[in-house]
Amino acid sequence: MKEIIRITIALTLSCLLAGLVIGTTFIFTAKAKQHNEHLNVQQTMLGLLGFGPQRPAAPELQLHQVHRYIVKENETMRMGYMLPARCSGGGPGYVWVELDLKGEFLDRHDLVLTPEAALSADDRKKALAGILDPGAEADFADTMIIACLGDRRTAYLLPGEFPGFKTFIKAMVALDADFQLLGLEVIEHEEDPGLGGEITQEYFKNQFVGKSFEKIKRLTVIKEPLPADYERYLKSMGLGNSGLSESEAADIRQRYKDQDIHALTGATISSAAVTNGVKAMVKKFAYRIQVLDQALADGDVKVLF
Repeated sequence: MKEIIRITIALTLSCLLAGLVIGTTFIFTAKAKQHNEHLNVQQTMLGLLGFGPQRPAAPELQLHQVHRYIVKENETMRMGYMLPARCSGGGPGYVWVELDLKGEFLDRHDLVLTPEAALSADDRKKALAGILDPGAEADFADTMIIACLGDRRTAYLLPGEFPGFKTFIKAMVALDADFQLLGLEVIEHEEDPGLGGEITQEYFKNQFVGKSFEKIKRLTVIKEPLPADYERYLKSMGLGNSGLSESEAADIRQRYKDQDIHALTGATISSAAVTNGVKAMVKKFAYRIQVLDQALADGDVKVLF
């Protein structure tokens, strides 16, 4: 009996020790994974803005994350925005601003949240728990990133997802200050290899670059092969030695800037999914940012963008 008890205690201690080691390892690896994911997203954003090893971003470039929530309380709903702002001490922090469903300013609260902590969904949730009423529930909706040089907005970055041919497609869109499309990156998808999977090809994504907001609102897919000169131009974008002179590239860009999106061969549904997804993301964002800007002005809320 004593031997059984000794073995049982030894096994229990071994399990507890193993659990402690695994748990500790998970905590550290989870933080490292989150950090690496953030760095990858950061590189994607800078790339969409045209920065890279050969053209580093200006030191004064700031990427401000804005998080939108839907707040439910007593069978009513309102919108909540977590916005970067100056804290009372002068350093960067966050404020919480609430709007009704018509976009009218309702209220604002300072948050105990640093820019670094705001990257974590759990830390944002904890910060909101300190200001929301006990019966209120805030559901995360989406995030947008506002790029600024000093006090001037230069671009917007929109992460999002939309239905594809098989499952959801995750993407990120970059817009300039006038909502002209600067770039598109397909981050994750499960489209068929060799068919819909070609949505990751540069020549397909580059068709969206340079489209004005007015064109994006009417953008559709056409089942016509890419003209040879246009395909050559699309494949050369971003390459240092494209074989095209500046005047040739400018002429092609001008001729096709209002062109609709040429579908990938054998993947019209996937091509249309990306086109419609990008169009919806941009149209919704353009409406929401204008409503938010007006509400911030009405509430005299000072933010960093």
